[in-house]
Amino acid sequence: MTLGCKVNQYESEAVSELFSKKGYINVEDNEENADIYIINTCTVTNLSDRKSRQVIRRVKRNNPDAIVAVMGCYSQVAPENVAKIEGVDIIIGTSERNEIVDLCETFEKEKKQLNTVRSLKGDHCFQDISTKSTPGMTRAYMKVQDGCNRFCSYCIIPYARGPIRSRTLEDSVAEAKALSEAGYKEIILTGIHVGSYGYDLGNTRLIDLIEKIAEIENIRRIRLSSIEQGIITEDFMKRALNTGKVCDHFHLSLQSGSNRTLKNMNRKYTKEEFFEKTELIRSYMPLAGLTTDIITGFPGESDQDFKESYDFVEKVGFSRIHIFKYSKRQGTVAASMPNQVDGNIKIERSDVMSELNERLMKEFAEKNANLKKSLLVEEEIEKGKFLGYTTNYIRCLVNSDEPLKNKIVDVELKEFDKDILRAKLV
Repeated sequence: MTLGCKVNQYESEAVSELFSKKGYINVEDNEENADIYIINTCTVTNLSDRKSRQVIRRVKRNNPDAIVAVMGCYSQVAPENVAKIEGVDIIIGTSERNEIVDLCETFEKEKKQLNTVRSLKGDHCFQDISTKSTPGMTRAYMKVQDGCNRFCSYCIIPYARGPIRSRTLEDSVAEAKALSEAGYKEIILTGIHVGSYGYDLGNTRLIDLIEKIAEIENIRRIRLSSIEQGIITEDFMKRALNTGKVCDHFHLSLQSGSNRTLKNMNRKYTKEEFFEKTELIRSYMPLAGLTTDIITGFPGESDQDFKESYDFVEKVGFSRIHIFKYSKRQGTVAASMPNQVDGNIKIERSDVMSELNERLMKEFAEKNANLKKSLLVEEEIEKGKFLGYTTNYIRCLVNSDEPLKNKIVDVELKEFDKDILRAKLV
């Protein structure tokens, strides 16, 4: 069971494969019949911690005799709290996950709680854990980086994940080839701070990895998960465009369009620097989808700060915004900052930003209307109706009498309906 981000989902799938190799059967669709429960936790907010605890207690009620192993970010930052939850047998943090099968088998013999959580401060190597498939998915996530050195004032993740560690170029390319052989046409490069890939490997950088993966013939698309604006340079954009495979979609994590708030968040850029990078992207990829994250109600955010943030988001013209109301996370600098924003104000600001998001999504869709686009079909939602994403991350519905799942087809985009563009095959 997985809570949290795409990295967690990737790691859960990799752990599932470790069990499969030892002859275990995944019964995720029949939770009550499991003999072993693996809960991969999230700790990004206090609410995430609470959800993790609720899931742990629920699975133990389902099957009191089952082994319960808790891993991930929450167990990394609060192993003592996890160990106190009734029924927890094994505690693993964000390292040693490749030992999880042996740990479960050891517990089965000894019936004694096992706790392998350790400090990550001295970690310098990427943990070798990978997956060759993502069941039910036509796009494959591939983790190439772990850890973060940024220490934003609201974020617990550097404490949960440790310093940046990059997967070697050779190992990353090997997994990409395996995913290609498994039939995947699009790879999404992911990590905790994927833009820092290679900084611990010497002269290697993320664009070097992208170029190597682009050489794999059957990989048709390379998409990036969340990155920060600093990675966008003339050299990066030229080389990315030259591969012919990098999707014209960039998720640039903004968090706020107010310079004062950005400074309080300990973000390493100004809104002016961020805007320059969005303009650089569009100079190479004019219809690139630009998505982002925005936090409303950060401590000290005034009405003027919020207006500045709103106006900046509108100026950039993002294609989609993921909006989060600030939530305290104990153990972070922001949790003890003065001038915490009232909860009702957070909701109001979030609602206002959501209305802007709806308008910007519609405007972006209209810019793409009547254009020919490449669509990777992901699922058939009902007979003859298929959903997929364009390279610039527009969700499209297309009709066809022929099966289209996992095919890349050319479509012409038509009318916008809520968050989906209707398209027709061309």
